[in-house]
Amino acid sequence: MNSVVGIFPSAGWWEREVWDMFGVYFSNHPDLRRILTDYGFEGHPLRKDFPLSGYLEVRYDDSEKRVVSEPIELAQEFRYFDFTNPWIQSSKG
Repeated sequence: MNSVVGIFPSAGWWEREVWDMFGVYFSNHPDLRRILTDYGFEGHPLRKDFPLSGYLEVRYDDSEKRVVSEPIELAQEFRYFDFTNPWIQSSKG
């Protein structure tokens, strides 16, 4: 999708937010980088395929006196749906 920053300069913040949350890429944007999430964050949290718990658990460890991030083991595997029949769900695995 083309950027409208050349026409509306204030749209830059909105386009950065849409890219950060949903992953929509705006071509010709002068400064397309994360605005709400951390720079090391992977994924786009408002997409439907993003897990509710995220991919990492970030917590402060008292013994190490620093912030620690650990991968989360997802309890449910990713499901594939057969869209030809709305009543039957299929799972690859």
